Amino acid sequence: MHERAHDGPNELRDGVRIARGQHVRSLRLGLVGQCDVVEFYPDGRVNPVEYKRGRPKAHRADEVQLCAQAICLEDMLGKEIRDGQLYYGKNRRRHDVVFDTELRKLVEGTARAIEKCLLSAETPKADYVSKKCDTCSLIDHCQPKIINQSVSHWFMANLKSQILNHNGNV
Repeated sequence: MHERAHDGPNELRDGVRIARGQHVRSLRLGLVGQCDVVEFYPDGRVNPVEYKRGRPKAHRADEVQLCAQAICLEDMLGKEIRDGQLYYGKNRRRHDVVFDTELRKLVEGTARAIEKCLLSAETPKADYVSKKCDTCSLIDHCQPKIINQSVSHWFMANLKSQILNHNGNV
């Protein structure tokens, strides 16, 4: 589903130009990304659509991602985008997302926090929150359940495990 939405051909349907895999950026917020689908309507309205495999979540991460895409499009096109949609594969429905002031502030705050991490070259400690982490596709990379271990401790434990698996002893 996601590959078709993201990598499928651009098309024109009932006067609506549908762009897939649209690259976007905001110099103001230091963001770059790629929209799954952007619909360009004859009346000038622009509608980003983000496709997700699962179902709506208890947190706002999907909304933040979609709003960030809209802000990038706004910066590139010089026009306001008021809303967009999240399409969830489990229920096969689009859910409207209004890009209100609160959501825009959340996106900007998130972008600033990421910028601060990048400039300081420090990653924040991962805190495990089941309602967020258990549905995240990056949980195996983030390892949030290992919250009381330092990175060096985790690395050494994994290194020892790899050596044991390879040699049979340390």
